[in-house]
Amino acid sequence: MSPVRHTDLRLYRRIARWARPYWLHIAGLFFLSVLATPLALLTPLPLKIAVDSGLGTTPLPRLVRPFLPGAYHLSQSSALIVAVCLLLAITLLSQSQALAVSILRTFISERLLLDFRSQIFAHAQRLSLSYHDTRGTMDSIYRIQNDATSIQAIAVEHMIPLVTSSLTLLGMLYVTARIDRRMALVALVISPLLFLIARTYRPGLRRGSHAVKALEHSAFAVLQEVLGALRVVKSFGREEDETGRFVRRSVQGISARLRLALAEGKFNLLVALTTSAGTATVLFVGLRRVQSNAITLGELLLVMSYLAQLYEPLKTLSKKSAALQSHLAGAERSFALLDRVPEVAETRNPRPLARAAGAVSFHGVSFAYAPDRPALREVSFRIEPQSVVGVVGATGAGKTTLVSLLMRFYDPTGGRILLDGMDIREFALSDLRRQFALVQQEPVLFSTSIAENIAYARPDAGEEEIRAAAQAANAHRFIRDLPEGYQTLVGERGMNLSGGERQRISLARAFLKDAPILVLDEATSAVDTGTEAAILEALESLMRGRTTMIITHRMSALKYCDEVLTIDHGWVAGMGSAATRPVGENSAVDAVESTACGSKPSV
Repeated sequence: MSPVRHTDLRLYRRIARWARPYWLHIAGLFFLSVLATPLALLTPLPLKIAVDSGLGTTPLPRLVRPFLPGAYHLSQSSALIVAVCLLLAITLLSQSQALAVSILRTFISERLLLDFRSQIFAHAQRLSLSYHDTRGTMDSIYRIQNDATSIQAIAVEHMIPLVTSSLTLLGMLYVTARIDRRMALVALVISPLLFLIARTYRPGLRRGSHAVKALEHSAFAVLQEVLGALRVVKSFGREEDETGRFVRRSVQGISARLRLALAEGKFNLLVALTTSAGTATVLFVGLRRVQSNAITLGELLLVMSYLAQLYEPLKTLSKKSAALQSHLAGAERSFALLDRVPEVAETRNPRPLARAAGAVSFHGVSFAYAPDRPALREVSFRIEPQSVVGVVGATGAGKTTLVSLLMRFYDPTGGRILLDGMDIREFALSDLRRQFALVQQEPVLFSTSIAENIAYARPDAGEEEIRAAAQAANAHRFIRDLPEGYQTLVGERGMNLSGGERQRISLARAFLKDAPILVLDEATSAVDTGTEAAILEALESLMRGRTTMIITHRMSALKYCDEVLTIDHGWVAGMGSAATRPVGENSAVDAVESTACGSKPSV
C-alpha cells in the first residue's frame, strides 16, 4: 500500500489530536518559550547604554529608570556599571529560561513519542498476518522506530519554535519601528521573498524525504533478514555477498540523501542571500540616517542588533518550514500504518465464549494467499469434541492453512468455519484464540528465562503451576539440571537450548494454557526418535480430554488419532478411521500422492 498523501493542514490536525493529552504541558512549554522574546529584546540594551550613556551623555532608557534608586546620579562610570549588571541579569534569566524549556520539552517529547509508538505497535499486532507476509516485518519496525519520531519533532521541536519565532518577529518589528519606521519597513521587505522561496522548495523536499526513508528501510530490511538467518548465511559462506548487498542498498540511500541535502543547501543559500541583502540595505539606510542626525549611532547599533534577531526568526520560519517536510513525510508513513484496516476484523457485538466444547466444522471453505495462489478449495469436514484427528498430506497441500484459518490468523475467502456450531467470526478474537494451544514445528521462545517462556501462556501462573506444566511435558528433569534452573535465560529465540528442549518448553506452555483445543503442527518432525518418544509421551497426556489436530508426516504420531484427514492440493482427499490407514513411515504421504490430483473428492 503506497502512503496516502495528506495536506500539511490535515497532518497538523491529526498530530494536534494525538498531542491533546499533553496540551497543558505544551501550553506551559509555549509560555516558557515566549519568555525568550522579551529577553531577546533586552539583550542589546546593555550595549546601547554602554555606548550612549557610558561613552556619551544620553540619559538612561525609560525602561531601566524604575529599577534604580530615586537619588541615583548618572555618570559615565555608573552607566557602565548599570550596563554590566543588566547584561549579567539578562544572561541569568535567559539561561534559566532555556534550562526550563529544555527539561519540559524533553519530558513532553519522550512521553508523546512513547504513546505514539505504543499505539502503532499495538495496531501492527492487530493487522493480519497477510499484511506482514506481504510487506515484511521490517517495514513496521522502521515506521515504529524511525518514522514515529516525526510526531515528536513536529509537535514539540518545530511547531512551538515556529510560533515563538513569529512572536519574536512581531516584537522586533515593533521595537525597530519605534526607533525608525523607515528602517523597519526596509527590513520587512524580504519577508515575502522568503515565503515564496519556502513555498517553491517545499514539495521537492517532501518527495526527497519519502525517497530517503524508503531506501533506508530497504537497507535495514537486509540487516534483519541476514542476522535472522545467520546460520544459513555462514553455512553457505555468503557473508561477503550479504555485506555487498547491504552496501549497495545503503549507497542508494546515500545518493538519495545527497540529493536531498543539495536541495536543502540550495534553499538555505537562497535564504541566507536574501537576508544578507536585507541586512546590507538596512545598514546603508541606517548610516545615511545617522549622517543626517535622524538617529544616534547607539540607536543604529541597537537597530542592527535587533535586525539580526529580526532575521533570525525569519530564517527559522523558512528553514523550519523546509525541515518540517522530512518530518511530515515520516508522519505520513506512520499514519498510513495506523490507517491500515485489519483484514481479520473484530465483530462489533461478539458472543461470549468462556470454554469451548471443541466441535470444529469446515463448510465449503476456500482460501487463497493471492489471486493466483489458491491454498484451499471448498474444504468440508467435521471434528467431534475431544476427538484426535491427524491431518496428513504432501508439503504445500494446505495443512497448516487449515489451522491458520481456524485460529483466524486469516479469514477464508469462501465458506464458513464453526466452533461448537457457531461461526468463529462471531466471537471476539481474544476469546477465540484462548480456546487453542498451538505447538509448532519450530518452537518460538523469547529471550527471557525458561519460567517466563512457560508462563507466556498464563502470565499470572504461580511457580508451582509452571513446575507442574514442565513435569507434564517431560521437561522438568533437564530444566532442574541447568545451573540456574527455571531462571536460565534461553537466549535469542531459545538458541541456548537444543531443539528437543525448546519443543518440550513449548509443550509445557501448552499444558499451562489448558485450552480445550490442541493443535500440533509437525511437533515432532525436527527431533530425533529418542526425543520424539519423550515428546509423544507428554503429548498423550496433553491430548486427553481435548479436541486435538495433529499435522504430521510421521506415522508414529498418528497412532493416537481417531481419524485421519488427508489434504491434497487444497482439496479434502479423504477422511476416515486411523485404523484403516496403511502402516509405514511415509504411508500418510503416499496415500495423498496416490489420490488423483485436481479431483474433488467428497467426504
